[in-house]
Amino acid sequence: MEKAIITVIGKDMRGIIAEVSTLLAENDVNILDITQTTMQDLFTMIMFCDITENRLKLSELAKLLDDLGVRMGLSVRIQHEDIFNSMHRL
Repeated sequence: MEKAIITVIGKDMRGIIAEVSTLLAENDVNILDITQTTMQDLFTMIMFCDITENRLKLSELAKLLDDLGVRMGLSVRIQHEDIFNSMHRL
């Protein structure tokens, strides 16, 4: 199973989870786990996803997520699990 971590940060607004989840579903990305919180008006979300069936290259999916973030005024980033783990090892 190939996995990735998606982070979403920005001003809280209606529809963030729906928009991101829809984009992922349209590209055969399965959300395995999700956590989100709102602190005052700041929205943060981390999604752990299975990208095994994804129809796009990771760079193409990253571009779609970035474009969605730009449209919504959010930072939306994706990292392959291996890179994420390497960056966050103590």
